Amino acid sequence: MPNPKRRHSKRRTSTRRAHDFLKSYNISECSNCNEPKVPHRACPYCGHYKGREVIEVAAQ
Repeated sequence: MPNPKRRHSKRRTSTRRAHDFLKSYNISECSNCNEPKVPHRACPYCGHYKGREVIEVAAQ
């Protein structure tokens, strides 16, 4: 198994890790109940997606 001959510098390591951060979700508004939701997913509050109910949600 090959091993590195030289140590990577701090700059090279941090440059590689510059894109390793977590990205935040885009938040859109449900067209039925106006609650925040993730796009292209059924609303967790009312169960609607694209204008129709796709999952049943228990009353809160």
